[in-house]
Amino acid sequence: MTEAALVLDHVSKSFGSLRAVSGLSATIPAGTICGLLGPNGAGKTTTLRMIMDILRPDSGRLSVLGHATAAEVRRRIGYMPEERGLYRKMTVAGVLEYFAIVKGLDRPQATSAARRWLERVGLADRAQQKVEELSRGLHQKLQFAVTVVNDPELVILDEPFSGLDPVSHDHLKGIVLDMRREGRTVLFSTHIMHEAEQMCDRLLLVSRGCAVADGTLDELRARWPSDGVTVELDGDAAFLSTLPMVARVTPDGRSLDVALRDGADPQELLRAIVDRVRVRRFQIKVPSLHEIFVRLVEDADA
Repeated sequence: MTEAALVLDHVSKSFGSLRAVSGLSATIPAGTICGLLGPNGAGKTTTLRMIMDILRPDSGRLSVLGHATAAEVRRRIGYMPEERGLYRKMTVAGVLEYFAIVKGLDRPQATSAARRWLERVGLADRAQQKVEELSRGLHQKLQFAVTVVNDPELVILDEPFSGLDPVSHDHLKGIVLDMRREGRTVLFSTHIMHEAEQMCDRLLLVSRGCAVADGTLDELRARWPSDGVTVELDGDAAFLSTLPMVARVTPDGRSLDVALRDGADPQELLRAIVDRVRVRRFQIKVPSLHEIFVRLVEDADA
């Protein structure tokens, strides 16, 4: 069985009368990428701060790399907070070396690590610039390098891709995927569903401080079988709307989106079609993570 890098066991946190996190439980296996997903105000940042021991939970238990608190293993963790903040008057190389030393590297190791990470995030040509001279996107890439300069086992990122241009976004995304191949564990929060859909091994969806789902994308999709099919036919397709298993038909360019009635089997639709016309394309629609999350939140609020 894969060792758990992080365990949350019925963790709760309130601020006065506001219940920010309520009985949240999850287990994140080592060597995986896990997405903490939810809308703004769902409790994502509060959860990450409790994991990092910045906030203490009111109740529940945490295990971080096998220890009761992150404070016991802080040098094995990289944390990129939502609020970005670096010493603006220092040079790019200087600030990266400084944080490498803070994280436990000696001076030669810090210099070597800073040089390597500046190359990796594409900031080598900016090494002697002051931090205050960087654009927002470059500043964010430097913040990422500061987070991982000590090659931590567990990397925790709060909205790491927010505000990045497409090239920088893809660059950092590639580095995060490389970290998984290197055996590191990555937990990142986001409210952008397709981002997590593309990258994550596991997903923890939260709404109003509560977990509404936890598992792989395939596991989540299995809970909500598709109710739609996309078809492309040769011939008159007017008969589709008269079939007993069809709820509605919506044209989409050369294709037709067919919504099925509750409990209908797409294979029944296929059999009914091939008896009438030639089928050029028949594709069962897979629900997106966005659609799954909307359904989960609606069910939780019902």
